[in-house]
Amino acid sequence: MSNRHRLWPGLLVSLPLTLLVACVGPTPSPAPTGTSPSPTAEASQAGLQSYVFGTVTAGPVCPVERVPPDPSCAPRAVSGAVIIATFPGQGEAARAISSTAGNYRLVISGYGTIVLTASPVSGLLGTPTAVQVNLGPAESRQVDFLYDTGIR
Repeated sequence: MSNRHRLWPGLLVSLPLTLLVACVGPTPSPAPTGTSPSPTAEASQAGLQSYVFGTVTAGPVCPVERVPPDPSCAPRAVSGAVIIATFPGQGEAARAISSTAGNYRLVISGYGTIVLTASPVSGLLGTPTAVQVNLGPAESRQVDFLYDTGIR
């Protein structure tokens, strides 16, 4: 057997190992001792983002509710509603504006207890009740808001 053929099996074993080491990259250094960042700051540093999404609607649309419900009287989508997420005592975490379909999505850098509020919308009565949500790291939650049209 020639030397060229003896090297080939060793190359097949060492090449995948070399590629594996190159892909893994360096090991991250540990956080300095004596520091304890807040949960929200820690999540931001780790790149963990949580999401809150939902639909914003207004109802009732018809003055009389029917049984079975009339599909044309279903709550209508509200576009342009401003939804704000805040960490109590820390300020605003995110804000979004609902689409023409009434959908919104908030990207929250961090986790913990947040309060979601909807701002007033012209032509609708008041605002929906604020909602408190407890988010874990990289967690998603659905929170829908319903405005009152004033139709009775």
